[in-house]
Amino acid sequence: MRLISWNVNGLRACVQKGFADVFNTLDADFFCLQETKMQAGQLDLPFMGYQSYWNYAEKKGYSGTAIYTRHTPLSVNYGIGIPEHDNEGRVITLEYADFYLVTVYVPNSQDELRRLDYRMQWEDDFLKYIQALDAKKPVIFCGDLNVAHEEIDLKNPKTNHHNPGFTDEERGKFTALLQSGYTDTFRYLHPEEQTFSWWSYRFHAREKNIGWRIDYFIVSNRLQSLISKADIHTEILGSDHCPVELEINI
Repeated sequence: MRLISWNVNGLRACVQKGFADVFNTLDADFFCLQETKMQAGQLDLPFMGYQSYWNYAEKKGYSGTAIYTRHTPLSVNYGIGIPEHDNEGRVITLEYADFYLVTVYVPNSQDELRRLDYRMQWEDDFLKYIQALDAKKPVIFCGDLNVAHEEIDLKNPKTNHHNPGFTDEERGKFTALLQSGYTDTFRYLHPEEQTFSWWSYRFHAREKNIGWRIDYFIVSNRLQSLISKADIHTEILGSDHCPVELEINI
């Protein structure tokens, strides 16, 4: 089973940059999107053989998630059941017989860390949500988690310490999540590899490969032995992020 996750940074713009070709080439069972920046009815984008599910932010042109799937879910849930979080369209959960699939666009702490306190509350609430699912059946969750976990996960860790996405607080929450029973699939298969999934649009960062790894597939530890591939498609353009991939034998 192949899964793709991609922060498209505006799906309507990404469609103009070859999104459909990427979608068809990657040929995934599940294709999860973050930061679609859309409202209902703004874009009709069907793909043959796929159903799609969309969660829109109340604020126009902001956040938003989607999942395309070849497999009809047993149930679909939008958000995590907390209104404070759920008005930004950040989470979709599909239930299947043997697992849950969750796509998530984690809030950015923003300049001067003005949203860090909110981010910390989000982290606690999202982990509780995932843990409740995991108590029933294993979980696969993916998306832009807006954190580089370790120094290997970004080009310039020293100069970015305390910046959004690389604060001790955010990294600590990610460590705590993994210690709660979850596996970072890329790091599990590639413990020493430095590959990035996001580059600033400024300063020719992508050309110079000055990037961060902030897009992930995370799985319940009991799925660890089923992981067969974890990849980062740095060759694919169309967004400031690139797609990440998981192949798992479910």
